[in-house]
Amino acid sequence: MNKPTRARTLTATALVLAAATALTACGGSDDASSDAEPKQTTGSRAAAVDDPLVATYDGGLYVLDGKTLKLARTIELPGFNRVNPAGDEDHVVVSTDSGFRVFDAARQTFTNAEFKGAKPGHVVRNAGRTALFTDGTGEVNVFDPADLGDGAEPQTRTYTSAEPHHGVAIELADGALVTTLGTEEKRTGALVLDKNDKEIARAENCPGVHGEAAAEGEVVGLGCEDGVLLYKDGRFTKVDAPDEYARTGNQAGSDASPILLGDYKTDPEAELERPTRIALIDTRTARMKLVDLGTSYSFRSLARGPHGEALVLGTNGVLHVVDPETGKVEKKIDAVGDWTEPLDWQRPRPTLFVRDHTAYVSEPGKRQLHAFDLDSGEKVTSVTLPKSTNELSGTIAGH
Repeated sequence: MNKPTRARTLTATALVLAAATALTACGGSDDASSDAEPKQTTGSRAAAVDDPLVATYDGGLYVLDGKTLKLARTIELPGFNRVNPAGDEDHVVVSTDSGFRVFDAARQTFTNAEFKGAKPGHVVRNAGRTALFTDGTGEVNVFDPADLGDGAEPQTRTYTSAEPHHGVAIELADGALVTTLGTEEKRTGALVLDKNDKEIARAENCPGVHGEAAAEGEVVGLGCEDGVLLYKDGRFTKVDAPDEYARTGNQAGSDASPILLGDYKTDPEAELERPTRIALIDTRTARMKLVDLGTSYSFRSLARGPHGEALVLGTNGVLHVVDPETGKVEKKIDAVGDWTEPLDWQRPRPTLFVRDHTAYVSEPGKRQLHAFDLDSGEKVTSVTLPKSTNELSGTIAGH
């Protein structure tokens, strides 16, 4: 196994992953974007945007004002692209077929920071650090997003997995690096390296390991095909699912709640399972509770609110606000019209992105994007865009 090198020590920068559904459904793909230089097509010189949002469309990126939803800039970037927060107030990470590229969303331009590699996958923010996992190489790069300010490539901690696979990594506040184990054919669990790059824990009882989330107290959850693997207090604990096969491949966590939110699929033969149940994983007791919402959802439907609320966007168009302790749906927000999850994971579908007390929901069928106040449940504003959007994200700091 290659050992990681650490280029800098942990700093106290403020910042706050997201995720996807199957092996191809959250990493980069063979038909991702081209390596062409992006073209800025709206205006000759862009003014800085506060709290920017970035939405992908077929052939590029839209940059929007986070308060008004006004379209600030259109960036042409051919192919299928993915987007995640970089971990500060200005930048997002865009996944292309050449690797991860850092985009200054506030100034609407790509920087010189790029992490090349085939099939860029998960982007995870935690404790002032951002971890990138490149599936095609198995390489993990961890950096301080504060270093992105000058537009140059940041100093990184680099670790290369024993074999390339569709994986994920997260660095904790004490410098420990939790990262997955697997090959292109089979994924089995995870290991932990301490801040001095020494392996301190390993678990290989998480078949099909996929996705991650961190709960209150920095407890890390990794999804399995028979439950969830927790890393807590220096060791791994397995949370068994009530069904023999139960895939919880997408999770959402909050530092305001000890309970993780996850999807819950029980049909290993389904071309596309449309589950109606969600999983609530209590990291204090290592137990899982299932809640049936009465409507299906997709891998882009899960998020957490400012108070730790579990948020799920259903295919009935309703944004469900769930109390993670009780599993009770406390509020229903009529967000969009009825929709059906497409078989192809790369096709657009309504997508949920949450920042502070605002939930942003895309409605590709109408080329619209909506903003909702989570406290009141009221719609704040909407915008109609030139083309239907696919992925939706934005800048996030403070986690």
